[in-house]
Amino acid sequence: MPKILFVDSEKCTGCLLCVIVCSLYQEKVSNPSRARIQIDKWENVGLFVPMICQQCDKPICETVCPMRAVSRDEKTGALLIDSELCVGCKICVMFCPLGGIGIDKNRKIIKCDLCDGDPVCVKFCVPGALQFIDSNAINLQ
Repeated sequence: MPKILFVDSEKCTGCLLCVIVCSLYQEKVSNPSRARIQIDKWENVGLFVPMICQQCDKPICETVCPMRAVSRDEKTGALLIDSELCVGCKICVMFCPLGGIGIDKNRKIIKCDLCDGDPVCVKFCVPGALQFIDSNAINLQ
């Protein structure tokens, strides 16, 4: 059964631990701009919203990529960007309705790859705002 990264923004405290561990795991540096997850702060209502690729069933990023650099990993279900094919045109960034694709300081397109099916951010999310659960279980939340 496929798993999905479930985000419960009501539980997010804005601690940014998920952002730090993501950049450490993916890029071997503690640098929030290199993470595949970002926290959108809605300070006027006291809400923190983790923004991460939702691995859409019908991914717009895959559809709009002129180089066909976006494809789904059969094992994890994650949408991956082939850095050999990607020319950095940023069309995927512009079209993603959820802000799940970013650009790091080196102008490289980055997005969540689900850490090969074992998302590190989930392991470090103490309040449980991030969960990696069976897709059918989402209706039970």
